[in-house]
Amino acid sequence: MSDKLGSDALLRNVDFRRYWFSSVLNGFGGQVSALALPLCAVILLHATPAQMGTLVAAQAIPFGLFALPAGVLLDRRRKLPIMLASESIQGITLASIAVAYWFGVLSIHWMYCTAFVLGTCSVIGGGADQIFLTFLIGREALIEAQSKMAATDSASRLIAPGVAGLLIQWLTAPFAVLLNAFGFAISVFNLSRVSVRDPLPAPSDKHPLRDIRDGLAFIWSQPLLRALAWGAGCWHLLFYGYAALGILFATRELGMTPGTLGAAQMLGGIGVFAASQLLKPLNRRFGAGITILIGTASTTLGFVAMPLIPPALFGSHFASAVAYAGLAFFFDCGVMLFFMPYLALRQKVTPDEFLGRMISTMRFLTVATAPLGALAAGYIAEHYSIRTGLACVAAGGIVLTTAMIMAKPLRSVRP
Repeated sequence: MSDKLGSDALLRNVDFRRYWFSSVLNGFGGQVSALALPLCAVILLHATPAQMGTLVAAQAIPFGLFALPAGVLLDRRRKLPIMLASESIQGITLASIAVAYWFGVLSIHWMYCTAFVLGTCSVIGGGADQIFLTFLIGREALIEAQSKMAATDSASRLIAPGVAGLLIQWLTAPFAVLLNAFGFAISVFNLSRVSVRDPLPAPSDKHPLRDIRDGLAFIWSQPLLRALAWGAGCWHLLFYGYAALGILFATRELGMTPGTLGAAQMLGGIGVFAASQLLKPLNRRFGAGITILIGTASTTLGFVAMPLIPPALFGSHFASAVAYAGLAFFFDCGVMLFFMPYLALRQKVTPDEFLGRMISTMRFLTVATAPLGALAAGYIAEHYSIRTGLACVAAGGIVLTTAMIMAKPLRSVRP
């Protein structure tokens, strides 16, 4: 172990290890909540497809409202205090679900408000998190750091859904959400001990609207960032539609219990692990642009095949659950192969003074339209069927993959 620490510059960095621990903790808790929150709505509150679309949209709406001003804030303030405040608010918000359930006042509108607050924290705190990592280790170490975090994220994806499924089946979904709330409390304490403090940016006398305009202009001036923005924006539009219907499809179309659903989603963790092992070889061989295209194609495979799973494949509900698990592998592998090089590429071409505005502006451009995907999928499922809604997502995925393959800025990125 000491030899490994001695030969790895990142592992020798105590502050990176603390950051990594919090990332693992939040990743594990996030995977638990990713299953528990929609199941709270589906099982406890009997949410309709339209309500599920609204719930998923509520978490994305803050990106359209706050992403651009958040970029100005992040370029004018230290990032670590913002991260600590954001994680504290997320922990309290998640704990409120369990409290509301115990007092018998939990409702779909409570869930909408919770999703909105969590989305707002993701906009501000998530942006601060990405910038702080860049200051902590430098741009050249980003791919290496993200590869390490992808490996531990795969362990979270392998273990957390199964744990969440068992907790939900034994103790109900609000108890599983409470586990994530405790994780945020531990993470806040851990990050508060980081010795490295990001530098306070130089004071700006520009009007915030001028800073927002400069951020948009910077991205428009970079062909690679433009290509990444429209590609990720269309992908998020489809993903949020998929997310609005995925749990409904598994529970109501395939008849999966929370325990079975958690066990099936565990295979996604193996997909994340596979992506962590493939990431560096693919980047070395083909470059980050081609790796992003491979990830896009893999997620589209998940979009296309999901609505084709019958309730009883070969006459067996178990076989349908296995097919669902297999798609979770390809989908989660594709997500990691898409987003890890995407995050590293956009930060590598951006100077320090634009990092906050670039990240927040990119998040605005890529996620602001996502609520439309969730609402549209919910509407189609409500008026036609869940499978029809997923089939529309699949058709969009095929068009997006074809268009991204044709995008020259992505194909031209070399190792």
